[in-house]
Amino acid sequence: MPRRKLAPSASGSHLRRAIATAAARLMAEEGIGDYGTAKRKAARGLGASEGEALPTNEEIETELRAWQSLYQEDEQRERVHDLRTTALEVMQLLAEFHPYLTGGALDGTAGRYSAVEIDLYADSSKDVEIALLSHGISYDTMDNRRIGLDAQLRLDWNDFPVLISVYPPVAERQPPKNPHGGRGRHRVRAEAVLELLREAPK
Repeated sequence: MPRRKLAPSASGSHLRRAIATAAARLMAEEGIGDYGTAKRKAARGLGASEGEALPTNEEIETELRAWQSLYQEDEQRERVHDLRTTALEVMQLLAEFHPYLTGGALDGTAGRYSAVEIDLYADSSKDVEIALLSHGISYDTMDNRRIGLDAQLRLDWNDFPVLISVYPPVAERQPPKNPHGGRGRHRVRAEAVLELLREAPK
């Protein structure tokens, strides 16, 4: 798709909105899960430099919800339901590690390429790995150097990708930080996920 440049006279707010809309489309259609990556790629596609005032994650999320509502409503609703169902099963299996659901499956912005994102709290990530192996579940260890994160594991469940972040127990009592910037991440326990599934429109 050829790049299109905005006219020099375009206002800063118009540019921010254009970048937010383009970033939302990239996240919805191409499966980019990181807000920063999406907004930088969108800015380049519009001929804007990274020195321009880029939209916030919240602005992109607003555009993402609008995009999904217009172009992916039925597909996206079904995807979110399936991801939440998968999340509940994994959370019940790993209940001893105080699992929380977070990310797009929780806030409803998950698209066709989104993974279930679950936070666990354990004395050691090896305890989680042993638990998975004891149930015959294979996984991959991700390379993630985020401060405070013990390990990140990726596995497939019901043909859906599941990303598990393992933190030390003390982190459960601290407000969760958003690795992509912006406001803190929302997270809920299994009981709340079950309630979301019950409340979902048929």
